[in-house]
Amino acid sequence: MDTTRTGLEPVYCTIVPPHLLDRLSQAENAAVAGAARHTLLQDEANRSRRLTTAAATVRPTVARAADAKPNRTIHDARNGTELPGTKVRAEGGEPSQDATVNRAYAGLGATFELFLKSFERDSIDGNGLPLIATVHYDEKYGNAFWDGKQMVFGDGDGEIFLDFTIPVDVMAHELTHGVTQYTANLAYSGQSGALNESVSDVFGSLVKQYTLGQTADQADWLIGEGLLAPDVQGVALRSMKAPGTAYDDDVLGKDPQPGHMDDYVDTEQDNGGVHINSGIPNRAFHLFATRLGGNAWERAGQLWYDVLTGGELAMDCTFTDFAKATIDRAAERYGRGDEHEAVVKAWSEVGVPTA
Repeated sequence: MDTTRTGLEPVYCTIVPPHLLDRLSQAENAAVAGAARHTLLQDEANRSRRLTTAAATVRPTVARAADAKPNRTIHDARNGTELPGTKVRAEGGEPSQDATVNRAYAGLGATFELFLKSFERDSIDGNGLPLIATVHYDEKYGNAFWDGKQMVFGDGDGEIFLDFTIPVDVMAHELTHGVTQYTANLAYSGQSGALNESVSDVFGSLVKQYTLGQTADQADWLIGEGLLAPDVQGVALRSMKAPGTAYDDDVLGKDPQPGHMDDYVDTEQDNGGVHINSGIPNRAFHLFATRLGGNAWERAGQLWYDVLTGGELAMDCTFTDFAKATIDRAAERYGRGDEHEAVVKAWSEVGVPTA
């Protein structure tokens, strides 16, 4: 199998989608609108810089010892934009007096642990890649992103978004974009882009559940819970359990995610709606995991990881391509028992054809 695949273009991934920032940029509150416009401009500049670098190369995963350790470094941008910034905590170092630094350090560690303990993957690239993060990026920057090399966290504007290191699933979501970069390298547009986003939501949620010791039935299946400011009418950025219900706010608007192919959104915005239509495969995973019960990172998560890293996905794969791959892998790993039946039913319930 050819283990080197070069993407059509590098991917710059943010946790808050541009359509949401566009909405905020038109808010009556000048502080909210100004922060959103600034974030959009900064995201566009970062995206342009990312596009000048070489496309991601997918490397083969190297078998590592079960006792592999993370190699984390946290930097402080001190509200500037130069990366990585000033180093403030290294692997094994004493906790900082800055809670944001400590949350970033812990979140990188939690993500590393899930991938190592559950899937025997040593870091993002499978080969011990150092985990680098920068906190306090820019002033009132309302986003977090993986730039292909490291994690970056804004402090939020305090009006709509709080500190982006608060939800561990936000960190894990963005780091999983790195895992995808080194494995399936899904093109970031249309259905393959929505799958790219969905995979990050899946493993972001699994890291949160793993950290909290929650079963699939106990989990809230929210992405970004704790990120929205207290006055915002909403609970998170997305809901995997019930796409379209995460927020309904005068300023933010209504959560636009569909949970079924009947409501698929055809749009040219957001790379073809990658943050919107990801609700469909998100709900499929939730249905699959909760139908199986127990710890979602075990059978359900293992199946998604098998497909992501198996090498059979085309970079521009569709929902149907991905669904068929999960069904085939379920038969290979588990036979035609509960797991196979559950994944077939999950895709059927969200209207993705697999025949």
